[in-house]
Amino acid sequence: MLEVFFLGTGGIMPTKERNVPAIALRYRGEIILFDAGEGTIRQMNTAKLSPMKVDKIFITHFHGDHYLGLGGLIQTMNLWNREKPLHIYGPKYTFELVQHFLNSGFFRPGFDIHVHELGETRLKFGDYEIWSFKVEHGIPALGYVFRERDRRGKFLPERLREYNLSEGPILGKLEREGKIEWKGRIIHLEDVTGPRRKGLKVVYTGDTEPTERVRLFAERADLLIHEATYLNPDDRGGSYHSTVKEACETAKRAKVKLLALFHRAFRYTYGEYSVEAAKICGGFNVNFIVPRDFDVITPKSDSWELRSLLEEGK
Repeated sequence: MLEVFFLGTGGIMPTKERNVPAIALRYRGEIILFDAGEGTIRQMNTAKLSPMKVDKIFITHFHGDHYLGLGGLIQTMNLWNREKPLHIYGPKYTFELVQHFLNSGFFRPGFDIHVHELGETRLKFGDYEIWSFKVEHGIPALGYVFRERDRRGKFLPERLREYNLSEGPILGKLEREGKIEWKGRIIHLEDVTGPRRKGLKVVYTGDTEPTERVRLFAERADLLIHEATYLNPDDRGGSYHSTVKEACETAKRAKVKLLALFHRAFRYTYGEYSVEAAKICGGFNVNFIVPRDFDVITPKSDSWELRSLLEEGK
């Protein structure tokens, strides 16, 4: 079960309506955090996500709106007597910058923090992998891919009956070992299961101007969370950001199932941004959303289901 929590959906600075970037993936009880802008601990508390279940934090780059929430998160973990290590991942200079950050003020964490600097790297974690890839933002910056491992097909009742198998420890052993000897026959897992199911793929760009690497790493993603700071190219100035049109073009070329437009500039209201995004992305025939803070999406068959934690709390 995968859930994607949009804890902060804006960029540059927080407003009354939305906070700066933070995305939490909850997968099989673990919470994986991507970026931690200022106030992320407050957003997690509102979303009822425990920071104690966060073992890995992936920072895209070291502009303040993407990492200044680390201090609050770490101090809260310390206050709650955390013992297990925390792993922080990021681009070049991550080790130096995190050390400076942790050494500021009269505070030292009472648990181990392991810092990892990444280039274009493939990390394996049990049932999933995290890939990092370089983006274009004028400073060292990364995007990330969450890739769930392909899953076995479901057990087929008619095939189980054929081999005189029933639910219980014997099926657990077959699943663990891939084959068993049963009543004089060698039975392979694929003999009694359907086709393997492709694992989910979620891509988060962080901040970037358009780059071919995003398209390559986002190829056929189930979800692409692409920064789309500006509606109009003229609004961008000299910043290394993308427009809604550029994000939609990338999603179209990468054949992604769902695009989430992220990191909206504070100059736009949600309403005007959504209306213009609908016109632009509609022209590309791209399935998209403009998430608000505390929106959560979950995969359902071949689509995604969107819900709002704020609406559920009313």
